[in-house]
Amino acid sequence: MAFKRDVLSRERILFIVNPISGGEDKIRFPELVDKFLDQKIFDAEIVFSEYGGHASYLTEEAIMQEYDCIVAVGGDGTINEVASKMVFSGRKMGIIPCGSGNGLARTLNIPLKKEKAVQLLNRNTVRTIDSGKFNNKRFFNVAGFGFDARISALFADNAQRGLKGYVVSVLKEISRYEPKIYRLYIDGKKYERKAFMISVANSSQYGNNAHISPKARIDDGLLDVCIIKPFPLYWFPVLIARMLLKNVDGSKYLEIIKGKNIKIEQEEIGPVHIDGEPLTEIKQIDINVEHLSLKVLV
Repeated sequence: MAFKRDVLSRERILFIVNPISGGEDKIRFPELVDKFLDQKIFDAEIVFSEYGGHASYLTEEAIMQEYDCIVAVGGDGTINEVASKMVFSGRKMGIIPCGSGNGLARTLNIPLKKEKAVQLLNRNTVRTIDSGKFNNKRFFNVAGFGFDARISALFADNAQRGLKGYVVSVLKEISRYEPKIYRLYIDGKKYERKAFMISVANSSQYGNNAHISPKARIDDGLLDVCIIKPFPLYWFPVLIARMLLKNVDGSKYLEIIKGKNIKIEQEEIGPVHIDGEPLTEIKQIDINVEHLSLKVLV
């Protein structure tokens, strides 16, 4: 006899929508949910975030109200807000990617088309992944120091979002940026490096399929500290090409050290970012991995 799902047994799912992420208007997103979400499996509700940090608050409320699944509809910043509150909650997180880079979604093979990402939720298949703790904040993709943090700060203020805006910011800064000295303590071992930038990777990529640590795994209990050493300016296009080809880890200008407990000291106060979102400039950062801490629908 075929099993008929009772209305009371449907899972409660909440979509938290950032209406402006990726420069898109998502006023018609509820129509996609009505059309593509399996109503026999899920009992859906949709809310729109209204300001920075609002998605975090909505997620906390949803956890207290015992939703089974909470879905972030937005870019990496929105995804970080929702995921940061769901770590160790036992609830399932869904992702509808609508950002500029969509690094975590790409890593988890979540479709970039919204209707296909909604349909994917119907599989109700869970993968448990690691998260990174960065002082008192969390990241799920990549956190960084140096040049990419500088670009993240500029990009956040750039009216021209998307890949084109990011490239414009990079080209404006690349020739005048000076590498910095960093002291690193990785699982008790001390290193000192002069670096163009340092990325701490939970997944393999920044976004847009630019892989800074191609062999990184998002559930191995380790973070990859990726140190890009000073390089001649003509090599920069090669760096980008090798990231896209997923072989940058073979370059003499990149050193990767894996670890669980990491401290990084900058020689002077400087910019940092988590999942592409700039933070207040700081000098010392403590980072550790939280193994298998977040359940994601994939």
